[in-house]
Amino acid sequence: MSCTQPVLLTCLVVLSAITLFHGADSAAVSDAKAANPQGALRKIFMPETDASSFFKRRGRRAVKTQDEINAEQRQRLAADQRRREYHEEQRNEFENYAEEEHDEQDERTREKTEQWREFHHDGLDPSYEYNRHTV
Repeated sequence: MSCTQPVLLTCLVVLSAITLFHGADSAAVSDAKAANPQGALRKIFMPETDASSFFKRRGRRAVKTQDEINAEQRQRLAADQRRREYHEEQRNEFENYAEEEHDEQDERTREKTEQWREFHHDGLDPSYEYNRHTV
């Protein structure tokens, strides 16, 4: 019972606030300014009669105009192009990295092989170790 009283009081306060402020349309913009917007505002704001019928003119399943279809297609193609360029750049960076790693590994292997040959060289040319056939 103790929980219902604060909930009821809160609902009563909200209901009274809604009924008091229901009559106010807009306090930020006067009707004189909204009737004659100038410059860029004319492109943003539209008359109230057009605004009320804006969503009624075209439902969700209405056929799109050719301009809308073309604009969506251009956006899709631009996004595909950006994605393609990004993946190509990533692939090129990885290929360069892999090639450098491969070259460094080859250089290290070559150096180790030369060091091994110098250490095991017995004066014979070519080395006896490399030409020996084990049975």
